[in-house]
Formats: sequence, structure tokens, C-alpha cells
Amino acid sequence: MPESATKMEQEKELLSWSAPARPFKKRSKEFYITLIAMAAVVSLILFLVEGWMPVILIISLIFLFYIMNTVEPETIEYKVTNKGIRVAGRTTTWDLMKRFWFSRRFDSDMLIIETVYLPGRMELVLDQSKKDELKKTLSKYLVEEEAPPSFLDRSANWFAKRLPGNG
Repeated sequence: MPESATKMEQEKELLSWSAPARPFKKRSKEFYITLIAMAAVVSLILFLVEGWMPVILIISLIFLFYIMNTVEPETIEYKVTNKGIRVAGRTTTWDLMKRFWFSRRFDSDMLIIETVYLPGRMELVLDQSKKDELKKTLSKYLVEEEAPPSFLDRSANWFAKRLPGNG
């Protein structure tokens, strides 16, 4: 092997923490009653216009939402390395990421990283004690800049404000 061949850089862990896989909030009975009532009205309208398929889709989404809000997430390990970010053993390299910012959802601090692949974002639950160190480490590789909310973000926020317990 020629001496001019470049040596691959060894992956080094820069920072790690353990946290839930996603933000989680227990919901009240009133919340589910309101959600089902809204879904029933929309399903009835869509049934009259389009038939059964949109109704089946809405029922599936309500079921998924119910499961995601009743089953507590597992705790996983997050690692920042010189090669990228590893979440539960899967690495996303720095060249696939654009920018990062911090947010809050329910009672969880979140690190949001914009990516070049779908769905366009990685959302990681953050250990509050690591926030300053994480910000310093990520700034070496990415720009800290919050992306403006998309149409989907604005729509989801509008809908969430109308459900009980979301204010």
C-alpha cells in the first residue's frame, strides 16, 4: 500500500447522554373524547364526499396517536462523534445535516437538526445538563439557526391549540 494513501480518521465520541426516544405526555379522558368527536365529524364529511378510504385513514391515525400517547417511550442513548450523530446505534453523518436549534415540547427539551433527507428533521430529546456543552460541540460542525415553521408545522400547532390540555 503506498505511503501517500490517506489514513481514515478514527471515530471519537465527543458527547453522549441517555433520554427517552420521544417526548411524552399522558393525556386525559377529555382529550380523547374531544379528539374522537372531531375525527368523527371529519370522517362523516369525508365519507359523504370520498367514501370509506379517508375514514379508514383517519381511524388508523387516531389509533396510532392513541398508542403513541399511552405507551411510554424507551430510554435510548444519543452520541455526538466527530463523524456525526448516533441515535440508538444508527449514525447520521455531518454532511447530511444543515443546521440545528433548541426547542421545547411537553416537558422535554429538544434538539432539532435539519437534514437533507426526508422527513427533513431529526428531533432528539435532550438532557438539560448537557445543553451548553452540546451547543458548543455542534457549533463546530453546524450552524445554529432556527428554521421558520413550515405550513405543516403551523397547521399542527393550530390544531393542537384547539385540543384540551394543550392551551
